[in-house]
Amino acid sequence: MQTLRGRLVSGQGAFGSWIDRLFDLYEKKTGMRLYPGTLNLELPAPYSLPPDVIRLEAAEYAGRVSVNIVPCRIFDRPAFLLRTDQNEQGTGHHPNPTFAPRAGFRFGRIIFGLSATRVS
Repeated sequence: MQTLRGRLVSGQGAFGSWIDRLFDLYEKKTGMRLYPGTLNLELPAPYSLPPDVIRLEAAEYAGRVSVNIVPCRIFDRPAFLLRTDQNEQGTGHHPNPTFAPRAGFRFGRIIFGLSATRVS
C-alpha cells in the first residue's frame, strides 16, 4: 500500500458541489454515499494515478470532465482519491489529490497534516 503524506490546503469548493450534484453516480461508482466536500492534500512530490482506477466518464453525466476515482483510507476509514483528467494532463487548477470521505465522516478539529493510504 502506498501512503501519501502532505498538508491540507484550501480548495476552490468546486469538487464538493459536483459530488453533491452527481451524488447518485458517485454512489453507483464507489458503492458509498460520499460526503459532498473534499480534503485537498498538497504533496511534496508529483503523484501519478495507478492503472486500475474507477472512472466517471464525462459522457455519463453530459459533462466536460472525466474523473478518476481511487479507493483509499483516511484515518483508517474508507474514502476515495479524486483526480480529473485535466489534472492528469497538467491543465487543471489543482494538481494534487482531492479526497472524498464517505457521508457521516466527522472532520473534528483542524488537522495540519494528513496521511492517505491507497487500497491495493
